[in-house]
Amino acid sequence: MQPTDTQRADLKETVRLEEVRRLYGKGDRAVRALGGVTAGFRAGTLTAIMGPSGSGKSTLLHCAAGLDRPTGGTVVIDGTDLGSLSEHGLTLLRRERVGFVFQAFNLVSALTAEQNVALPLRLAGRAAPSELVRAALAEVGLADRAGHRPSGLSGGEQQRVAIARALITRPAVVFADEPTGQLDTRASRQILGMLRALVDDHGQTMIMVTHDPVTASYADRVVFLADGVVVDEYAGTVTAELVAARMAALETAS
Repeated sequence: MQPTDTQRADLKETVRLEEVRRLYGKGDRAVRALGGVTAGFRAGTLTAIMGPSGSGKSTLLHCAAGLDRPTGGTVVIDGTDLGSLSEHGLTLLRRERVGFVFQAFNLVSALTAEQNVALPLRLAGRAAPSELVRAALAEVGLADRAGHRPSGLSGGEQQRVAIARALITRPAVVFADEPTGQLDTRASRQILGMLRALVDDHGQTMIMVTHDPVTASYADRVVFLADGVVVDEYAGTVTAELVAARMAALETAS
C-alpha cells in the first residue's frame, strides 16, 4: 500500500546528516569530534541530543546548523545541501531557514524585547512590522514586555524573547543549545512546555542539545552520542528515568 500525502508529509525530514565527520587539527594531532554520524530529523518533531562530556553533541549541532563545516559527509536542511553553499550562501540560509536558541539567551542588551525579536528580519534586509513582532512576543506570553530591555526581564522572560526571535523568520528548523541551562525549575518547565507546544501546535521542527534527562523527556526522540558516533536512541514514550539510566551507563563506559 502506498503512503498517503499526509503520511508522506509526516515522514519528511527537515534535516538530514549522512556520514558526517569532523576532525580538528591535522596529522597525528588530529582529534575526532564526529566519526560518521548519519541521522534524519523529521518535520514537526522535537529531538534531544545527549551524551557524556566530549561526546560530540555541540559539534553535531554546529555542523547540522551550518555554523561549522564538517570534514566529510553531507548535511541537508530543508532540501538544500549545505556543502554546495558558499560562506555567504550559508549565512543567508541561517538567516532565512534556521532559528537558534542558546543557553546564554544572547540578547542585545541595548535593545528592547521588541527590537531583539525584530533583529533577524532587519539583518536579512526584510521589513519588521511592529504588529508581526508584537504578535511573536504575544505568542510567548510577553505582549506586555515589548518595551523592556533584557536587564529588566527575568531569565525565563529573556529566553522567551530568544524563542520569539528564533521563530520570527518562520524557520524550517530551530536548534536549541541547552535552552534551560540557566533557568530555575519553574522557568525551565515553562520554557519546555512552550517548545513542546510549538512542535505540537505549529509543526515546528526542533533539535535540542541537553545534558538534563528531564529536559530530554519532553522530546519525541532522544539520540545518544559517545565518542563522536550515535550509539543509541529512544523514541515514543521517553521518561527522565529511562534517559538518566542510559546516560549513567554511557558515562560509566567513557
